[in-house]
Amino acid sequence: MKKPTFTPYTQYQEYPVDEMERRAAEFYAEMQRRRTIREYSDKPVPRDVVEKCVLAAGTAPNGANLQPWHFVVVSDPAIKKRIREAAEVEEREFYERRAPEAWLEALAVIGTDANKAFLEKAPYLIAIFAQSYALREDGVRVKNYYVQESVGIATGFLIAGLHHAGLATLTHTPSPMNFLNEILERPSNERPYLLLVVGYPAEDAQIPVISKKSLDEIVTFIE
Repeated sequence: MKKPTFTPYTQYQEYPVDEMERRAAEFYAEMQRRRTIREYSDKPVPRDVVEKCVLAAGTAPNGANLQPWHFVVVSDPAIKKRIREAAEVEEREFYERRAPEAWLEALAVIGTDANKAFLEKAPYLIAIFAQSYALREDGVRVKNYYVQESVGIATGFLIAGLHHAGLATLTHTPSPMNFLNEILERPSNERPYLLLVVGYPAEDAQIPVISKKSLDEIVTFIE
């Protein structure tokens, strides 16, 4: 068994309390501006911006530092078209047959349907895959731990990073998503976790009128 290697933590930056409060308030205000967008401009997005945000996602905490994720960034129009066509097959099945009435009722307030034009219009799609195990060069399987939790945290980092950079996103999860393995040629140890749509909002983009729960509704302080 390998012994751990440690190094002094020199990157930590402590702030005065008033600056901590200011930074926390500014971050909350910035994230309040984030909204899920379903109408996109085809304005090009610099690849370097996406690369930096993916690198930021890769810094997320994860089980045993095994980093059980893989990001496939798609800008090829032909591949985006194939993804849209496959996703809409599953979406039509969901809306017309599989979804219970209560679920459809919950979705009604945001006005979604089986048409997913944003999958072609947005400059980038990022398919996020969760790796149940890794394969060493000698073919031996290495089990990953806390995969769902780790990939979920990394996805949150990615969404926040893209928003911070000035881009809009949409989390898309047609079910099942196995078609992504085939279209994107990903191995069997990777399971599609989420499809993230990335780009600039269309000039006439609209968003549903919704509200978020208050602090008292989402937290309990035990002091």
